[in-house]
Amino acid sequence: MSTWFARKEDVNEGTIARNWFVVDAEGKTLGRVATRIADVLRGRHKAVYTPHVDTGDFVIVINAEKVVVTGNKRQAKKYYNYSGYPGGLKALSFGELIERDPKRVWEHAVKGMLPKNRLAARQITKLKVYAGSDHPHTAQQPQPLAL
Repeated sequence: MSTWFARKEDVNEGTIARNWFVVDAEGKTLGRVATRIADVLRGRHKAVYTPHVDTGDFVIVINAEKVVVTGNKRQAKKYYNYSGYPGGLKALSFGELIERDPKRVWEHAVKGMLPKNRLAARQITKLKVYAGSDHPHTAQQPQPLAL
């Protein structure tokens, strides 16, 4: 008996199918949804999962600005950006950032749950986040992701 591992060629040739999933984030908790999305982006929900090959699927997040966080995180959770210059540290709360750019909040949450390597950089590109309920990926016929 031998163990089968997916290869990069299997994904490129289309032997391993790439599916599209859509997640409606309205009223859902950010961390719980981000965990499930990270697993789908990596391909951990498939029987052909291989840690060193990108076998994951695409995920579309709609209504990204209507996500919920528990406790006092809307005011207390901070996102930092440093320009590299003295006095260049900027801090935004979750509430401020979700109003300005909800895509950044989702990418930060999901990216933190992926491994820290070059493969994760390719996997995060399969995450598509939209503030409203409409998206331009209807041609891919995305299926709802079971949470």
